[in-house]
Amino acid sequence: MKRFTSIAALTAILITTAACGDDTASTDTEPADSASPETTSADTVPVGDYPQAIISLSPTATEMLFAIGAGDQIIAVDEFSNYPAEALEKPNDLSGFEPNVEAIAALEPDLVIMQDPTIQEQLEALGIPVWIGSAATSFDDVYTQIEQLGAATGHIAEAAELVAQMQTDIEAAVAAATIPEAGLSYYHELDPTLYSLTSNTFAGQVYSVFGLTNIADTAEPGNDYPQLNAEYIATANPDLIFLADTKCCGESPETVAARPGWDGIAAVQNGAIVAIDDDIASRWGPRIVEFIEAVSAAIQTVQANA
Repeated sequence: MKRFTSIAALTAILITTAACGDDTASTDTEPADSASPETTSADTVPVGDYPQAIISLSPTATEMLFAIGAGDQIIAVDEFSNYPAEALEKPNDLSGFEPNVEAIAALEPDLVIMQDPTIQEQLEALGIPVWIGSAATSFDDVYTQIEQLGAATGHIAEAAELVAQMQTDIEAAVAAATIPEAGLSYYHELDPTLYSLTSNTFAGQVYSVFGLTNIADTAEPGNDYPQLNAEYIATANPDLIFLADTKCCGESPETVAARPGWDGIAAVQNGAIVAIDDDIASRWGPRIVEFIEAVSAAIQTVQANA
């Protein structure tokens, strides 16, 4: 098997991608360093020698790879890579949280994609290149990771096209929703024990592009994932409620509306409770467009009922 091990080759590809990215997808800020890939070098190979035996231990990266047309180059994914449906056709019993070096090496990958660099050094010591895609902190991080994966797998044009389409769709969704002068507030639920998140998180930034006010921002200063309580939420009286615990915990607009004391909350009274797919709400891949479109639709519904 020909192994994709050259840092020089990958660097050359990434430089090319950066140049192309300027023409296809503009951004307002520089990508965060956390989005930069980490790889290893061994032998020098031609720039066009792309990996054909990829292992993805990141559900987000798996979605990105399939979206840019690199699905056929994947030989295995982690246990939580459940989208698209084709990902489930790959061996999927590897752990992304507790990755096993021996199990990974036994599959003879020529590139391992991970979110956490826990075993990066061990894999590199075996001559296996590693790409680290840390959790995105901005939309620019998302676009950068997609473009870098496109460069690393030989799908530069497809990655650039995907980024451009995502930007177009996001701009359209944001433009379609008009926030009233008085503003709108929201509550994002992570689980039925009322854990939430602040505007500092990636998901929080999705709501921020619409100018929504997050009721969790002032709950526990310094904690971006505070646990709220029913009284706090009722007092905050959010205009919108977004449920990111529909798959994990079976929550729905109906179960939330039936909670004791919640019938006085504006979002409940106006039917502005939105079920968001747990995976879409927690990953930073191409499906963030669906997340943003769902928020846009919810705002438009509230406005129509005002």
